Amino acid sequence: MKTMTVRNGVDVEQLVQTIGAIGEDANVGRFTFKARTAWQDGAASVAEIHAFDHMGQPSAHASVHTIQGDEPGVLLGKDSAPNAVELALAALGFCYSVGFAYNAAARGYALDELSFELEGDLDLRNFVGIAEGPRPGFTEIRVKTRARSKNASAQELEELCKYVQDTSPVRDILANPVPVSTSIEVL
Repeated sequence: MKTMTVRNGVDVEQLVQTIGAIGEDANVGRFTFKARTAWQDGAASVAEIHAFDHMGQPSAHASVHTIQGDEPGVLLGKDSAPNAVELALAALGFCYSVGFAYNAAARGYALDELSFELEGDLDLRNFVGIAEGPRPGFTEIRVKTRARSKNASAQELEELCKYVQDTSPVRDILANPVPVSTSIEVL
């Protein structure tokens, strides 16, 4: 009978097999992720995430994931959901969580606690059309990581934290220029 090792909620054997498959065939690691966002009213929008491509083939999530977006009252929204830049911070935290939990599991570290506090500084002058403002995006993002493990030393967790930063797709997206092409279909 085969014993399954689950560490930090991760099937370690399946993780190792997935890494091996990507190592043998780079195409296994290629994805196109997708989202559809529709404006609702004022500052409110809703995004649906349900499909992606893996290895050039259509695939789907088990269900449609819905994310709401809005602005706080001070930015003329109804404050019914986080705004887009808050969702970007959350995405970075989600990515760090996955990277930390998976890599800790692969290294044999059992996590007892893991959390991230994220802050980003933003100046809206450019966004509202005042040209002398700084860039319209974050000018700095700060992340405080809290991790506890009974079987990993502080040095091991610090090294893992650095590795997670270096390999995080979302951090890479935020820290490096990514070509973005936008088209419009006028209805």
